[in-house]
Amino acid sequence: MKPFIALAILTTLGVSSTAIAVERPNIIFILADDLGWSDTTLYGTTRFYKTPNIERLAKRGMTFTRAYSASPLCSPTRSAILTGLSPARTGLTTPNCHLPQVVLEATVGKNGPPTKHAIAPQPVTRLKTEYPNLAKSLQASGYATGHFGKWHLGPQPYSPLQQGFDVDIPHHAGPGPAGSYVAPWKFKDFDHDPDVPDQHIEDRMAIEATAFIEKHQHEPFYLNYWMFSVHAPFDAKKSLIDQYLGTINRDDPQQCPTYAAMVQSMDDAVGTLLDTLDRLQLMDNTIIVFTSDNGGNMYNEVEGVPPTSNVPLRGGKASMFEGGTRVPCIVAWPGKTIGGSRSDALVQSEDFYPTLLAGLGLSPAKEQLFDGASILPALAGDSLDHKAIFQYFPHDPPVPDWIPPSVSVHRDSWKLIRVFHAGESGAHRYHLFNLETDISEQHDVADQKPELVRELDGLISDFLAKTNAMVPIVNASFDPMAYNPSLEGKRPQVKQTKQRKKAAATLATVGGWQVSNVTQLEELEGHLRITAGGNDPWISTRQVPVNSEGPFTVTMTLSSTSAGPSTVYYSDKEAPGFNRQQSVDFAVTHDGERRDYEVTLPTGRVTALRVDPGSAAGVVVLERLILRDAIGHETTLVPRKP
Repeated sequence: MKPFIALAILTTLGVSSTAIAVERPNIIFILADDLGWSDTTLYGTTRFYKTPNIERLAKRGMTFTRAYSASPLCSPTRSAILTGLSPARTGLTTPNCHLPQVVLEATVGKNGPPTKHAIAPQPVTRLKTEYPNLAKSLQASGYATGHFGKWHLGPQPYSPLQQGFDVDIPHHAGPGPAGSYVAPWKFKDFDHDPDVPDQHIEDRMAIEATAFIEKHQHEPFYLNYWMFSVHAPFDAKKSLIDQYLGTINRDDPQQCPTYAAMVQSMDDAVGTLLDTLDRLQLMDNTIIVFTSDNGGNMYNEVEGVPPTSNVPLRGGKASMFEGGTRVPCIVAWPGKTIGGSRSDALVQSEDFYPTLLAGLGLSPAKEQLFDGASILPALAGDSLDHKAIFQYFPHDPPVPDWIPPSVSVHRDSWKLIRVFHAGESGAHRYHLFNLETDISEQHDVADQKPELVRELDGLISDFLAKTNAMVPIVNASFDPMAYNPSLEGKRPQVKQTKQRKKAAATLATVGGWQVSNVTQLEELEGHLRITAGGNDPWISTRQVPVNSEGPFTVTMTLSSTSAGPSTVYYSDKEAPGFNRQQSVDFAVTHDGERRDYEVTLPTGRVTALRVDPGSAAGVVVLERLILRDAIGHETTLVPRKP
């Protein structure tokens, strides 16, 4: 017997039912992490990845070809999905919610270097519990609510358990899976199944989500399955990696077997949920939303190549071009969507909450604001003509296709990007693209269409005023002579001073050091000084001159002000890539003091090494790294003698 909404006023949150009882469908919201628009087979843009279960879901619902995340980074989009509010309004504009500092109000930036046109605001670090949100509304309406997977909007007292969810598994506040995707993990109070030693976290999350569905199958439930996949760290099931190793096409920009394996595990988890709904005969009474929190990651490197490519879109995660914010999206809503249908309507993260309330016949709380709007007409096959959507990103991390702090508006086929204070005398600068004819954003027509620029920029001004956005301010210290505009859009290279060139060149002669998520890598007398901004920094070398047999021992002397787990990954002749199965964790004391560490590698032949000294922002100084084989032969990788 299917449940119905009680005819009562739910005064706790001001959420009320309609006057006529309506059926309450279940809701499953599947949010992938860093899954780009071209990372599924929905849009005909990949031949390398396999996503049959996402295709299976698409056959049951509507696929949106122009869906957008609220931000090119994860936490801001997550907050927008839950609250229906733009990051411009909440001030949550960066993925910093795992940091210890609690900041609940955005403030004006204080200063900036002479190379910056504008000073970015200081963002908040937690999603405040005062906001009405989707989970609270549904919980007050009688739904069982459960959150599974990544959160990244703040630890307690800002965790899912304080934000409207009855259940939170694995109750983890970090930016990615604890330690790795493949067991053993490092979650607090959450372990892998003992009879599955190499269990993948998404396999386990799908099992946990299935148990929640089974428990609540006779009452309405809201299942928030926010995947860890396919965010860093980049590792996957070895069997899947091996499958993709034999299918690489070096002419295809998507050529990372580890990432392809990660995508497949993500898709497998979607299949597990669909299988569960079919088995319990719940599919016809369950709304499913599938989307991603931002575009695909093109700035890290895995096995010597970027994790993915967003082609034909420009840019990727942390970029304001299409590759950073256009995301895959499917809505399957029995009775409202036609299976296998497609829509080119503009939709965004902020729209899901008001859409679900409207479709369920629920009213928002008194005086509740939304920056999104219901897309029910689009689900019925109608257009959303002249709808405008906005992405606000007042930051400029050094990724490919970066631009200074900016905000964008999409309306119809047009996209305008306002770059704050990057024009003459502190005026704004603009980029205008017609995405209908220029999906790759190669032809900036801002100079040819000044009237359209003014019209769309007026929409941006209204949006910023309506949301009370804390915007970037002019940097009085900006020096035009210190800024090289030709470097805009290009990822900065590792910085080296003249005094360190000799040491840097020496390292390069033995294969060099590859870096990821490292703000600065400096070499002095062969020692490595690594400055990281967070997000799991690491360094690796791929030409290890060791020909003897292992096991091997890695001896290191280092100091660290980072935080989090530390790991040594190794490649060998049997498996040339870095993955979780070929890694050894070690405990680093992140107090800035110089200490010695020793790690044993259970492998017969080392061909490459990767060191993850920590997972957070900080400075790591690696003074010594020696690789010793089974009979005592040593190779000194740090420092290298001139």
